[in-house]
Amino acid sequence: MTAAPFRAACITLRSGRDPGANIEAASDFIQDAAKDGARLVCTPENTLLMEAGGKHLFEAVKPEADTNAVSVLSRLAADLGIWLSVGSLAIKVGDDKVANRSYMMGPDGQIHARYDKIHMFDVSLPNGERYHESKNYRPGDAAVLVPTEFGPIGLTVCYDLRFPALYRSLAQAGADYLTVPSAFTQVTGEAHWHVLLRARAIETGAYVFAAAQSGTHENGRKTYGHSLIVDPWGEVLADGGLRVGFVAADIDPAKVADARSRIPSLQHDRQFALPNTENSANLPTS
Repeated sequence: MTAAPFRAACITLRSGRDPGANIEAASDFIQDAAKDGARLVCTPENTLLMEAGGKHLFEAVKPEADTNAVSVLSRLAADLGIWLSVGSLAIKVGDDKVANRSYMMGPDGQIHARYDKIHMFDVSLPNGERYHESKNYRPGDAAVLVPTEFGPIGLTVCYDLRFPALYRSLAQAGADYLTVPSAFTQVTGEAHWHVLLRARAIETGAYVFAAAQSGTHENGRKTYGHSLIVDPWGEVLADGGLRVGFVAADIDPAKVADARSRIPSLQHDRQFALPNTENSANLPTS
C-alpha cells in the first residue's frame, strides 16, 4: 500500500565550533519546518560541529551516551511529532577516532537507525584545500535502511554520493527515499552537486533529500549550500540556495513506483566478466 503524500524539509546550516550554538540553530529551523507542515525534516552533515580534526575536534566530541545533542534532538522529534533525519553528529568511538554518524529519530522520540559514513574524503584540491577524514574518522561498514510511515529510507552521508553502487543497493533493498546530508566544498559543489544528486535520484527512481552546509565557517572551510529535494524523475523540487534556513516540498510517494515502472533498470542487473587488465596490453591491434 502506497503511503499518503507528505511534506518534507531540508535544513541549511552554517555550523561552527560551538556544539551548543549549532544545535540551538538547528533546533530553531527544525521547529520552523515543522510549523510549515513538514513531517520529515533533514539536517546536514556536521550538524553538531564543523571541525576537520586535531585537538579542537577531540576536545569537543564525546561518546554517544554523553552527547547532549542526541537527547535534545530526539526529544524535539517527539515534541514536534516528526521524523527527524539528523545528517550527522561527530561521535567519539575511540581515543583517536570519531564516527561521522547519521541518525533517524522518530515521532516517538526513539532512535530508529544509526548510520556511520562509509566513504572517507581524503583529497588535496587545486585551490590548496586538503581533507584527510580517515585520519580522525572511523569509516562505517554497513548500509542502513530504516522503515518509516512514508516507506523505507536509505541513509548516506556526503562523499558517499560519489559511489553509486551504495544507492543502487539501497534502492534494490527497498528504499523509496535517500538522504544525502552534506558539507560539500564550494569548488566541488559548483561542479558536481546538482548533477550527482539528480543522477542518484534517476538511477534509483527514489526521492533524494540533501540537506547542506553553506557559507564560510569558523575554521575557514567554505561549503556550497543548495539544500535540494529531488523527485524520482530527477526534477529538483526545492533548492535552498546559499541562505541558511529550510526549504520544503510536497512529496507524492506514488511517484516512486511510477518512475520505476517507466524505467525498471533496478530489475535488469546482469553478471559480467571484469576486464582482464593483465592481458589487455598484449591484445592484437587492427
